[in-house]
Amino acid sequence: MRDKPAPDLKSPSPERRAAQAVDALRHGWALDFAGGPVLLPIETAIASGARSSHLLISAARAATLKLTNQREAAPGKGQSDLPHTPILIRSGEAMSLDVARPIADPSLDLNNPFKGPFKAEPIDWADEAVAAMEYARIAGVLPAFMVDPVEGGEPHPLIASDLAAYTDAGRLDIITRARLPVSASETGEIIAFRSTADTREHVALIIGEQSGDREPLVRLHSECLTGDVLGSLKCDCGPQLDASLEAMATHAREDGGWGILLYMRQEGRGIGLINKLRAYRLQDQGFDTVEANERLGLPDEARDFPVAARMLELIGARSIRLLTNNPAKVKSLEATGITVSERVHHQLPDNPHNARYLATKRDKSGHLLR
Repeated sequence: MRDKPAPDLKSPSPERRAAQAVDALRHGWALDFAGGPVLLPIETAIASGARSSHLLISAARAATLKLTNQREAAPGKGQSDLPHTPILIRSGEAMSLDVARPIADPSLDLNNPFKGPFKAEPIDWADEAVAAMEYARIAGVLPAFMVDPVEGGEPHPLIASDLAAYTDAGRLDIITRARLPVSASETGEIIAFRSTADTREHVALIIGEQSGDREPLVRLHSECLTGDVLGSLKCDCGPQLDASLEAMATHAREDGGWGILLYMRQEGRGIGLINKLRAYRLQDQGFDTVEANERLGLPDEARDFPVAARMLELIGARSIRLLTNNPAKVKSLEATGITVSERVHHQLPDNPHNARYLATKRDKSGHLLR
């Protein structure tokens, strides 16, 4: 890392600096970490003349580039086996953005097969590197950066610890609620949530009459544009959404109970729409869903369960029955103080387009058949 002056932290608020960091990455501006380097997002960078001999990429990407010493270079003990662990690589000469982009994006590998040679080097600024990779995931951009680029433009100053302020579920509040008749229930009510530190706006749909004496039937559903809206056959998200609402409506009608659909704005299990579509492209090349995420250098599971727990807490549902085949959801909600008294089976038939996807969820992500 080259010598540079300390960043001018004009904003006194960690929340504001963190939110501005996400915005900066989406706009292609660099981040200037106090105690670390300037990092320019390779995917979105607008500084066309930027050049650097060092790149920050994921461990999964480093493995694809055949960097055998990446384990020794990974920051933190026990982190080198995680696909999204940051790895610092050095080239023999400075790289332009045109050279760096095929290195960053694995979906371009078939068109750009020859890269390197590179060497992985130790990272002296591990906290900043880890924070940068997480900011990239939140922003929905590829986790790949030029390090201390020449002509990288004016960077946004921040501190690695600012990230915690952005991911603080306790800052979530109910903003408004309204009656919303839906096909499953004409008496539905929608509740909107917003955080002062996060631009995402989550909603909950109440089916039946809310009661403090009865546990609600709950479905935690992550946004899926392709499945919920466009009717994609590659996943089971749309049918899962419809079936959960029908199950809640039946429970309300026949048993006098009630239900809560938490609709979370965390597309692609938390990696964002664009990266999810990149994963689709990799799946077309033969990778399964977990392998595709790993090849992108992104976690297979990045959903924000503490936010879901906070939504339930604000609604007044601290003990629930959960519609899911995913034990990890149960464990995550219970870890945040929600009592899951029952896991209710929730599975639909597969089709020729999503059979492998569902098998991968079962075999690699621990989803249950019953």
